[in-house]
Amino acid sequence: MNIEILPRIKSPLDMQTLSGTELETLAAEIREVLCTVVEDRSAHFASNLGVVELCIALHMSYDFSRDRLIWDTGHQIYPHKLLTGRYSEISTIRRKGGLMGYPNPEESDYDLFMTGHAGASVSTVLGLKAGDDLRGESDRKSVAVIGDGALPSGVVFEAMNNAAGMDQDVLVILNDNKMGICPRVGGLAKYLDKARVAPFYNGLKRDVSWLLNKLPVVGESMENTLGSFKEAVKGFLHGGMLFEEMGFRYIGPVDGHDIESLSGYLQMIKNIKGPVLLHVLTEKGHGFEPATNDPVSFHAPAPFQRNEENEIVPVEKPGSGSPKGFTDVVSSTIFQAMTDNERVVVLTAAMCAGNKLGKVRDGFPDRFFDTGICEAHAVAFAGGMAKAGLRPIVDIYSTFLQRSFDHIFQEVALQNLPVTFCMDRAGIAGEDGPTHHGAFDNTYMRCFPNIVNMSPGDALDVEPMLEFSLQHDGPTAIRYPKAAADAVERKVAPVELGKSEVYVWGKDGMLIAFGSLFTNCIQAAEKLREEGLDVGVINARFSKPLDTEVIHQALQESGFVITVEEGTLCGGFGSAVLESANDAGLNTSHLKRLGIPDRFIEHGNRKELLADLGLDVAGITATARELAQQTKVVIND
Repeated sequence: MNIEILPRIKSPLDMQTLSGTELETLAAEIREVLCTVVEDRSAHFASNLGVVELCIALHMSYDFSRDRLIWDTGHQIYPHKLLTGRYSEISTIRRKGGLMGYPNPEESDYDLFMTGHAGASVSTVLGLKAGDDLRGESDRKSVAVIGDGALPSGVVFEAMNNAAGMDQDVLVILNDNKMGICPRVGGLAKYLDKARVAPFYNGLKRDVSWLLNKLPVVGESMENTLGSFKEAVKGFLHGGMLFEEMGFRYIGPVDGHDIESLSGYLQMIKNIKGPVLLHVLTEKGHGFEPATNDPVSFHAPAPFQRNEENEIVPVEKPGSGSPKGFTDVVSSTIFQAMTDNERVVVLTAAMCAGNKLGKVRDGFPDRFFDTGICEAHAVAFAGGMAKAGLRPIVDIYSTFLQRSFDHIFQEVALQNLPVTFCMDRAGIAGEDGPTHHGAFDNTYMRCFPNIVNMSPGDALDVEPMLEFSLQHDGPTAIRYPKAAADAVERKVAPVELGKSEVYVWGKDGMLIAFGSLFTNCIQAAEKLREEGLDVGVINARFSKPLDTEVIHQALQESGFVITVEEGTLCGGFGSAVLESANDAGLNTSHLKRLGIPDRFIEHGNRKELLADLGLDVAGITATARELAQQTKVVIND
């Protein structure tokens, strides 16, 4: 397909002169470009295909160079980027130094927030509108686009309650495609299923209720008749009842793939006062049949190309014989634990596919719980299950677990309950960027009393760590990256509370690794030994409690010590070592900490980002050489 219209769109203003036919062609061109994006990289795909017409209609109806637009979660931002002057850069998306796969205010004034987590759009749009009104700019419109998968997030209802109480002029567009990343779950999902088949509703409930309440009631039979009539009306208007009762004017459901119709509704809504919810029905993967048929697999598919019949041809990836990822190893270990112990249950927050828990879900449906995008609830829910005598495993991405910080404190740590947190994507999460890097979990978990913090050095640590967690009488956390899980040949030491594993001792220096960079440290030590430096390696395993005996010995006996972690240095593993050494009155002038510095890390290939941070083999080796020279100077003096 020739791309002819899209290159001419330097801003949404360039769309205003397009005919209806040209807008349909533009939608087709956007989908074609989206297909080319995934030819050589994994990218969010089906969700972007589903919002093409909605995005066009929004930019046709509003001037978002002045009006306000927030895309909730933000992974469906690609059509918006294409329509706001970034077509020429779209080939760089999700590449280091290129466009981010989420909204990014540094890229464009049309991106207001860097949104990578679900649920905050209504709150931020409400704040924008309140701020604009107070600054005398009440003519600015405010729009939030939120998916049905994100809708159950508790903060959404907090914001909607607040918006209705303020009677603020905000528009919430519910993009209902019957999906999150996986099929939606819960009572609200069932409600939306009913709303999808309800008749079109334009806020009629208020008017009908007013009329019914004005009708005279004469006698008991009339009262019963009126009551039945009211119930019938409520049933007819079921699609919008929930939102109307919350104080929103409900309009819908409407076809999300009809540009002309959508534009008409959006123009009409502009003049409605107070909060409005427009219920838009879309199809995830729309316009590309394989994605429509399998939206879960095509949420963020592996790279693929198309043949002349538009059939998918998978792209052969080099190194297909590489080790399984940590996610695979953890999920299979969880499955075995559930097989062995009927008290073990698993909870996830809409990430069954990402955490590769499909086999667990299918094998143990009664002991698998997907809470939807409700991490705070998932953690509190797990606390209740642990109190009831179960052994819950909360399997959530590190970046998303942050959303449940207070419940980790109140409902788990404070109660000292045996909940196991499996924190996937800990450390560098790759092309998803700063919203998804799991940099902070070790720090925020380490500050809570009672919680034991662990990180496997390699694949061989996973099973014994999970076994330890499920036997430990208190909360535990296991963090691991989105990376290949190598297996280091050695006699694996048993996992014991607060005990590290000494791989090899070195008198010139010691590399103490917390987590999967253990393998990088081994390779760095080998290079250094070839250069004549006797450098050892410790697999720390625990950041809390620390193996103070071994770590203090390293500080006292080795020429230099380097801590290596794939997490923020602020309050991280290296900080724990410094704190422990200070408490013991030890000299730490020969100690260097390597990790993620006090800044947000851009998106990019994990290997590239680790190199930038000095956490690859070359970076660790260079730091060790430099520190060895510095310590020799001190010794010679």
